[in-house]
Amino acid sequence: MDRHPNGTEPAVATSISTLRALGRLLRLALHVLAGLWTVTRRFPHWDADTRAARIQTWSAQALAILGVAVRVHGEPPAHGPRLVVANHVSWLDILVIDAVRPCRFVAKADVHRWPLLGRLVAGAGTLFIERERKRDALRVVHRLAERLQAGDVLAVFPEGTTSAGATVLPFHANLLQAALATDTPVQPLGVAYRAAGAAPDALARHDAPVYVGDTSLLTSLWRVVRAHDLVACLHWGEAQTAQGRDRRSWAVALRAEVAALAGLPPPID
Repeated sequence: MDRHPNGTEPAVATSISTLRALGRLLRLALHVLAGLWTVTRRFPHWDADTRAARIQTWSAQALAILGVAVRVHGEPPAHGPRLVVANHVSWLDILVIDAVRPCRFVAKADVHRWPLLGRLVAGAGTLFIERERKRDALRVVHRLAERLQAGDVLAVFPEGTTSAGATVLPFHANLLQAALATDTPVQPLGVAYRAAGAAPDALARHDAPVYVGDTSLLTSLWRVVRAHDLVACLHWGEAQTAQGRDRRSWAVALRAEVAALAGLPPPID
């Protein structure tokens, strides 16, 4: 928008953007409350397929409220058992993945303590891990193995934390033990956020969803609701088995593949 001599047009545009963002926040809050009611009251009476379908619908609706478009490349898993391994940029990753292919996630125990959202993701079947405690990691690996044997599609973020989206951090190999123990295929997934119309490369990434360092959840959320051109891209790779690799060498190979899928430089450390 060209600047008017008295400077009013940019101010009007800013006001409209702020009002739109506030409207999105209000609608999202109502959507979260509706989701809490559903997981508390309805989920105990529904079978797994019905719950998964509702999670997918709810997640897609949440993204529509936030104004986030989704592009999918490759084929998500049609059925389990499958372990999805993805890079981690934002709290938004879970919504985007669930809107395309509902999964049971492994998340940091801190997420369980988030107001409202913690109860929501717990009700959706998320498994929580205290990453600082090795014994808890073993507990989660056993739990993952049980769910894989039951035929579930699980998703993990082996970086163990979010990154700024410019690179893929080293993968922790522990959770891959569940796939090794159950001979379950692992499917790599590259997650990237772009500006609408941008070329698919790392330089064109959109920073609004980034949730790293001192950035608070509310700050990241506010950036997302203010964005008008945010596109989430999921690049699904081919499912693979260990083929004789141990979990550490497999983690290194998966990290490189996830980086390539996300359009990021090859890891060098």
